[in-house]
Amino acid sequence: MAIYIPTPPPQASFAAPSNHVYGAAASFPSIPCRRPLLVLCCQLSDHQTAPQVAVPSRPVTINRSLLSVSATSSEAELWAAACLRVRTFYDFNEQTFGIEDHKRYLAEREFEALKERVAGKRKGFRKVSCINATLPISCVVNVSTDLCSSCKFSQNGEDRVVVGTLDLNQCVSLPDEIVGMKPQGIGSDFARAYISNVCVAEELQRNGLGYELIAESKSVAEDWGISDLYVHVAVNNEPAKNLYIKSGFTLESDEPAWQARFLDRPRRLLLWTALPITYTL
Repeated sequence: MAIYIPTPPPQASFAAPSNHVYGAAASFPSIPCRRPLLVLCCQLSDHQTAPQVAVPSRPVTINRSLLSVSATSSEAELWAAACLRVRTFYDFNEQTFGIEDHKRYLAEREFEALKERVAGKRKGFRKVSCINATLPISCVVNVSTDLCSSCKFSQNGEDRVVVGTLDLNQCVSLPDEIVGMKPQGIGSDFARAYISNVCVAEELQRNGLGYELIAESKSVAEDWGISDLYVHVAVNNEPAKNLYIKSGFTLESDEPAWQARFLDRPRRLLLWTALPITYTL
């Protein structure tokens, strides 16, 4: 399905990264950008991912007692998660004309697509949960004022910041991705789920936030009755592969080279893990 994208002003030559697409399949307005510091998963919405480069050498230590990892509870939090995804997966030339407007456009596009999926309105998705890692703004303000201003939301009278996010998708398959083969049998498709859109704010990487997000997604998936959990990862994304393998995932299959070339992206691996099945009497 193609989505109409307004033509940007001539002063702003915009182009989304060729290997990283937001929202549904669509042509993108052009924006000069560089690669992100770290991409933990290969899909954003219906998106593709970019390979990572070096992670920060001096990580900031967070107060884990103040960390909350849970499913999104408000539209304000969904908006903050959408902003973190744009901030993480794109690195913009701040001198480009109209760059702030374009950042907001990308965030609005991701926000609307995310709302649609979480509300159960996207065809092909049985359930979708946006799972976020958040901290009080007081824990983040000395680390990055930009992260605070971009990804802040209010919850129960407290200002918090989304510092990590992912989607858990109960569905047969994700668009343009390898399809999982487990489980099999009648009705088995409802017992399969995929993790996508995993990202952590670059300033707070190396704090185990990726592991916390994966652990919470497993817990939510178990509550849904999911028995087989999948994640796609670019073959050259070593930090992401290490994260998933340490979280219990193993290789099930890999993407044919011709398909990766056709989609103009790094080749994908499909990783799988089994979840405990809880029987209710």
